[in-house]
Amino acid sequence: MDFSRKRIGVPAALCLVLAGGCGGGGAPADPDRGADAKSYTLTITRNAIEGGKNAGEAEWITRTVIPGFVAAQKAKGVQAKVVFQGQGVDDEPYKTKLALDLKSRSGADIIDVDGIWVGEFAQAGYLSPLSRVVGARADTWDGWAQIPRSVQQLATFEGKRYGIPPATDGRVLFYNKRLFARAGLPATWQPKSWEEILAAGRALKKVPGVTPIQLNAGTAMGEATSMQGVLPLLAGTGTEIYSGGKWAGGGAAVKQVLGLYEAIYGREGLGDPKLQQEAKGRDKSFSEFAKGEIGILAEGDYFWRDVINPETGVAKMKDRDRDVGYALIPAVSPGKGVRGQSYVSMSGGSVSVLNPSTKYPQQAFDLLAFMNSAQMHKARTAGTPEITARTDVNREILAGDPFLSFVSEKVLPITSYRPGLAVYPQVSTALQQATAAVVAGRSVDEVAAEYGKRLEGIVGGAANVTTG
Repeated sequence: MDFSRKRIGVPAALCLVLAGGCGGGGAPADPDRGADAKSYTLTITRNAIEGGKNAGEAEWITRTVIPGFVAAQKAKGVQAKVVFQGQGVDDEPYKTKLALDLKSRSGADIIDVDGIWVGEFAQAGYLSPLSRVVGARADTWDGWAQIPRSVQQLATFEGKRYGIPPATDGRVLFYNKRLFARAGLPATWQPKSWEEILAAGRALKKVPGVTPIQLNAGTAMGEATSMQGVLPLLAGTGTEIYSGGKWAGGGAAVKQVLGLYEAIYGREGLGDPKLQQEAKGRDKSFSEFAKGEIGILAEGDYFWRDVINPETGVAKMKDRDRDVGYALIPAVSPGKGVRGQSYVSMSGGSVSVLNPSTKYPQQAFDLLAFMNSAQMHKARTAGTPEITARTDVNREILAGDPFLSFVSEKVLPITSYRPGLAVYPQVSTALQQATAAVVAGRSVDEVAAEYGKRLEGIVGGAANVTTG
């Protein structure tokens, strides 16, 4: 799933649920309730259904996970029954149903959520940390050693784990090696700063019929503007959009980001401003890259797997493996990124969580751990390699794909995640609007100040915003 393609905001029905008080959810006091049961039933739900949406996930659960877990429990003298409650709906109604179930202390025992919902549901009291639901053993699961700490962020809120992330993704810079050769640029390219990206863009500008750089901007691109553009660049200035209880306002870091947009779409003329305003602009950028008309494009691994895939892509590139290069996104300059990093990325993905009201927390955790074992991950990705959260599995299943191995080994250890808070979608839209204004020709200082004021209105005032 490409979590940058559609950002789900808080639908009206969910707003009513959240506003109706946070008394629902929350783990009952006893994590050992039902622990001695020799016969029990557990349920799993996710937005997947056989023959429909995310059919492969549904089939994996019903045909591999459930039979395997039931057999393993039977070998221990325990009679387990596991029921899959598949959904095949849009993400908004799926999210609303989960919120209603958790608020009323009902619903499935194991639930699949978008990682961006974890903090929101936790703040509403609908989810509890794994250590509260299950007890100390939640922190001693051997699988944690195989999931990089950076990836564990996806399932973490305020320093506590709420579930297990089965998979994730990463953002990189893609470039066309043929165009690079015509521009006199190296086939193996790794910029060390934003200035080196601009320098490559200037060289590409000399090649007729080529747009040097595509950096998603504006509201038409939606969440792709934030995930492929603003947020990784912001991380490259050493700033996170949300940190220490405050949101990044229109200060120096945001101005640096908007300054790069101004350079690309304004004074340097390295990007196509009109493309950022078109309703299908992102899809058009995919097509243009595939046809050799864009030199550098910032995107997620989804672009490699599903867009320019030579066999199944929507914008097939027959010689993808030969003609397309990829590089880490650099910080504004070496060592200036978040956590002192020289390179940065952003990631998304889902998280499997436990219902705090499950009658069998220990057994539910056993099933959750089984689902996220190396054996089950390999079964889930058989025939369709993708980046899992586990480094041991990735090392094995991605060995034949240099790009996905690159993301697993080089990108995931340095990646960051969006804040899982209810107001984030509005903040993201404000960032998109700011880039649109700069691309349209307005000054960086003016736009940054306007963004800062808009942000204060979104997050509850200046006290919740940083100005540095």
